[in-house]
Amino acid sequence: MAHRTLITAARRWANVPVTARIAVIYVLGRLVTTGFFALAAHLSGPGSRFGADASIGSFILGWDAQWYWLVAWEGYPATLPLTESGQVAENAWAFMPLYAYAAQVIGIPFGSWGVGALLISLVAGFFACVVLYRLLRGRIGDSAALWAATFFAWGPLAALFQVGYAEVLFVLLLLVALDLVARRRFVWLYLVIVLMAFTRPGVLAFALYLGLYGILRWARRRTDPLPAREVVHIVALGALATATGFAWQVIAGIGTGDPGAYLATELSWRRNWGIDAVGFIPFDGWLQAAQFWFAQWGMPGWWGVVVLLLLVGGAAAALSFAPQVRRIGVDLRLWSASYLLYLLAVFFPQSSTFRLLMPLTPLWGAVAVPRSRIYRLGVLAFCLLGQWAWIYHMYALGNAYWQVP
Repeated sequence: MAHRTLITAARRWANVPVTARIAVIYVLGRLVTTGFFALAAHLSGPGSRFGADASIGSFILGWDAQWYWLVAWEGYPATLPLTESGQVAENAWAFMPLYAYAAQVIGIPFGSWGVGALLISLVAGFFACVVLYRLLRGRIGDSAALWAATFFAWGPLAALFQVGYAEVLFVLLLLVALDLVARRRFVWLYLVIVLMAFTRPGVLAFALYLGLYGILRWARRRTDPLPAREVVHIVALGALATATGFAWQVIAGIGTGDPGAYLATELSWRRNWGIDAVGFIPFDGWLQAAQFWFAQWGMPGWWGVVVLLLLVGGAAAALSFAPQVRRIGVDLRLWSASYLLYLLAVFFPQSSTFRLLMPLTPLWGAVAVPRSRIYRLGVLAFCLLGQWAWIYHMYALGNAYWQVP
């Protein structure tokens, strides 16, 4: 009798429109995350950044959300703040304007920037799940695509759906852009790319992706026709992504009178880790971090370089040869490779690394490919465990240099 009831429930669930199913999954995920936040607030003590009287509201407005709030209320500084040693200090130029000002506008009826920020993250997260399903269903099947959306909604970084960070809005725009490329509807991409560029850094990786995509289409033009109008769109969109990718540096230079204002601002965060960053050198951040972290653990710094090379080689091999990854399509693999190369070029890996991996969301499709129910439930359990570990360390504790989201 119980078995028959489960079969009936499963059939009814399968007949529910997929957007409604994603909505149910997403809402349940947000309830779980809210529960984790409530528990983290209860466990927060005097040593935590949020103190013994922490609340879910303080988490929503914590960490980088404070910078976005500052941008919305005060704008960007015309003069770069300096440390006592005369170096550029952390400041608002590191944060793009779209999310900050959109939250300000949406929050007006509620009299609260934080409410506006929360609503953007929540709504963008739901639509990101829908677009992720749409992007993957023709590649890995309906069931696996729904599981991929579930892993995304319940994953280790699910707290970002409920805090004042721009990551989720950027991922939504990114997934829309990838879907538009896959469907070869290039006209809308001109708007989406500009929005991406002023949401958070990363559009230069999309420029690289478009270049690789164009090369792929050219190589396959005999079996997959490449009309002249599509060539024009791909080249123009790549140029637009490149130009807008550097636009914020130009704007920061004009706004402060210092051409190096943006890069100096970004490098100011590295000094928190004891790294004397006197200038930006591509790919140097990972080499510095590899040696830094192994030194912290009392091991020779060159071990870190070896581990870094193994990680790069492993990622390249997985994107090239792993059967599950190949299932999601060469275009999404090209995006993943482009973004990883971008991170390798510009980022200094530290506790925010996991958050910055969120644009690799399409890879959840590869994770969802195996059909075993036990496997998928195991992945879901791992997602929840990772989500709680992230919330606990970044919000309940938040008292060590490696506990910064």
